[in-house]
Amino acid sequence: MKRIVLFLATNLAVMLVLGITARLLGVDRFLTANGLNFGMLLAFAAVIGFGGAFISLLMSKSMAKWSTGARVIDAPANSTEVWLVDTVARLAGRANLPMPEVAIYDGEPNAFATGATRSSSLVAVSTGLLAGMTREEAEAVLAHEVAHIANGDMVTLTLIQGVVNTFVIFLSRVVGYLVDSFLRRGDSESSGPGIGYMVTSIVCEILFGIIASIIVAWFSRQREFRADAGAAALMGTPVPMQNALRRLGGLHTEPLPQSMAASGIAGGGGFMALLSTHPPLEERIAALGGR
Repeated sequence: MKRIVLFLATNLAVMLVLGITARLLGVDRFLTANGLNFGMLLAFAAVIGFGGAFISLLMSKSMAKWSTGARVIDAPANSTEVWLVDTVARLAGRANLPMPEVAIYDGEPNAFATGATRSSSLVAVSTGLLAGMTREEAEAVLAHEVAHIANGDMVTLTLIQGVVNTFVIFLSRVVGYLVDSFLRRGDSESSGPGIGYMVTSIVCEILFGIIASIIVAWFSRQREFRADAGAAALMGTPVPMQNALRRLGGLHTEPLPQSMAASGIAGGGGFMALLSTHPPLEERIAALGGR
């Protein structure tokens, strides 16, 4: 429930800010007496599409902490926390990264990395993962998350999300206008778009949004393969990463909040394989040279 309320409140706040921004810039006036102003519509779509993606990125670290209850380890309180901080520091050094914040949270086996930049990143791991894996396997998972940061995956996926969002907003309104114009042909008394525009735009935004999610999920799956390979490179061998993935296959993992699913070690799947942010574990193991 906490995640749902936080998700809804955040998205409402983001849409309010973007709506005000679009109004102040004047790009929301793309519907004119002469029809669609395509340049203005594209500017509006870009403000909403990229704006939402980048605001989410900038808020990602705070949202991750709030939604999972992750506690940043400022001063390690036990041997496990000492090992966790030292391991992340060693892996970050190998990847030529500034030291990320390290956090731990109560939950089923999983881990994630987030943050707007390489110098402002967070690596978090669940107590369930630390309890269910050997130290070497857990280190491989941490290496996977550090590789996500080193590869700039959060920013890359944000840019991709911004592009597809822009086209979803642009195309849905173009189709909505065309359908509305067709339905109102010969009606010289009415001015401006009618209900056909609104209904068609909403339906198209949903349909195009599903297609956009499939595109973003495909890119996310490719980044997972790359992060696995990065973990193998940081560890000096692919075996620990292979073992960690095999171990994950036998553990009950809990999906992360949607905003962090793409950079977690497991989960994030949708109701179809095409919407999954992660490839099947068997494919990831095979890509590392395992069986």
